[in-house]
Amino acid sequence: MPISGVVITCRTEATEKVLADLGQYQSLEIHGSDNKGNIVAVIESDTSEDMERLIDTINKHEDIFNVGMTYLNTEDEAEQMARGERLAKPFGFRKPLAPDPSDDTQ
Repeated sequence: MPISGVVITCRTEATEKVLADLGQYQSLEIHGSDNKGNIVAVIESDTSEDMERLIDTINKHEDIFNVGMTYLNTEDEAEQMARGERLAKPFGFRKPLAPDPSDDTQ
């Protein structure tokens, strides 16, 4: 389960609205905000792809300037890859990985 710490920067005058809007995401936990439009949150998702999708969605909010990742732990996925398991899309890869040519089950 990937976990990340993020700082979400929004319009100062819209902070309360943004906080309310962010409340709809079950995988996002808000830990605080300040009067400068900074919101500190943690994202826990099932996969890296889910996390990237959520960050992209939040970044499209009309009152949000940026979602800055300050911490990322993908240990579970790293362990899967170390065991030789292929992940459809590890964190940071914009395109799915090409099929493994040596894997004849695909």
